[in-house]
Amino acid sequence: MAVEVKICGLMSEAALGAALEGGADYVGFVFYPPSPRSLSPAEAGRLAQLARGRAQVVALFVDPDDALLDGVMREVDPDLIQLHGKELPERVAAIKAEYGRPVMKAISVETQADADRAFDYQGAADLFLFDAKPPRGMTGALPGGNGISFDWRSLEGVRGRVRFMLSGGLNPGNVAEAIRLVSPDAVDVSSGVEVRPGEKDPALIREFLRAAKGAIGTVETSADMEMRSV
Repeated sequence: MAVEVKICGLMSEAALGAALEGGADYVGFVFYPPSPRSLSPAEAGRLAQLARGRAQVVALFVDPDDALLDGVMREVDPDLIQLHGKELPERVAAIKAEYGRPVMKAISVETQADADRAFDYQGAADLFLFDAKPPRGMTGALPGGNGISFDWRSLEGVRGRVRFMLSGGLNPGNVAEAIRLVSPDAVDVSSGVEVRPGEKDPALIREFLRAAKGAIGTVETSADMEMRSV
């Protein structure tokens, strides 16, 4: 079965149209002002109406307060809430209970111990997104969408034990290989289909979707990955 695909950080009808026409399963809208991809609830609500029934609408937050959550839920009515900050399991569970929507918790990964933090959120989060932890000292680093990858062997302890999306440095040229090696439930892309921060390229979106949808995942061990690297 083809892997599911999320196109995140959409800001224009052209980019959204390319995602929907290409068969995206999830379309993501960002509500984090420091990000170049951030939208107002009203702007995102207009785009979400175009996607309704064609893809799941995802609202991405970073340590949101209740006022922001209330406004987005009212204007956008997302199918899935993505929490990309330092939210603790209790906060994740509270948000899920308050709004009655499934929640995806993003986990920043550098080591296997980072990925294993997902187990702390079991029962609170319905799905996980594993993204690259920004390098120490990285200028202008965001919680996600930095266009950098991480060592996929770090996910060996969670594969098959939690449902997850793979993110971090994916693009049309490497997504098929990532799916083959990691076998995620879904993949997520933002900066990998942009011509500059915040500006999605419809052609790159279509190319990414073709590559991802045509890929077949096979679970490999860390030893298998090690052999491929020599």
